[in-house]
Amino acid sequence: MPTIALVDDDRNILTSVSIALENEGYRVQTYTDGASALEGITKTPPDLAIFDIKMPRMDGMELLRRLRQKSDLPVIFLTSKDEEIDELFGLKMGADDFIKKPFSQRLLVERVKAILRRSAGKDSVTSKENSAQALVRGQLVMDPERHASTWKGLPVTLTVTEFLILQALATRPGVVKSRDALMDAAYDDQVYVDDRTIDSHIKRLRKKFKAVDDDFEMIETLYGVGYRFREA
Repeated sequence: MPTIALVDDDRNILTSVSIALENEGYRVQTYTDGASALEGITKTPPDLAIFDIKMPRMDGMELLRRLRQKSDLPVIFLTSKDEEIDELFGLKMGADDFIKKPFSQRLLVERVKAILRRSAGKDSVTSKENSAQALVRGQLVMDPERHASTWKGLPVTLTVTEFLILQALATRPGVVKSRDALMDAAYDDQVYVDDRTIDSHIKRLRKKFKAVDDDFEMIETLYGVGYRFREA
């Protein structure tokens, strides 16, 4: 079964969430601060990590920043209700999901299951749309089998969620995808995310591509409708 790294300085959360995850058959590695978590995750990489944001020695944001320098490990953040700025910043840094405290343990378990399914899918051919053949749209090349994307020959590192959203848009250039359609493409149908989460992923996609090409304007917004990948 997959291994989950759980990082939180609240021992009550460590205990209760560990029990919930272990009851689902997962192995759980627990850490009480970011510094020890970084060392442990580097030595023994898990399949997914859950980070609290506010922690001693090294907070969750810094932990994610350092982790993203060498790993695309799926990460869920635990955040307080008043940390909207942190949430948006975390999405830009490469977090896959956010869950606000206090949270339902059942919700957390379902999010974990959904992200692990999506992460596993990036390395296997599970549908026609996610075939091993590279998707080429003008200067964009996406290789689902290798979870790799390039723009004008330059690599653009994407999280699993970002890759699936861009793939859904680029598969049919010019066709408008509603937020609901993008949710279906990137998230398990048992997991609810709001419109703002999809919008945040789109903003982050644009930023990543603009980092390699300031003239990148291929993802268009149709206000009140959704998004589309511009036809060449």
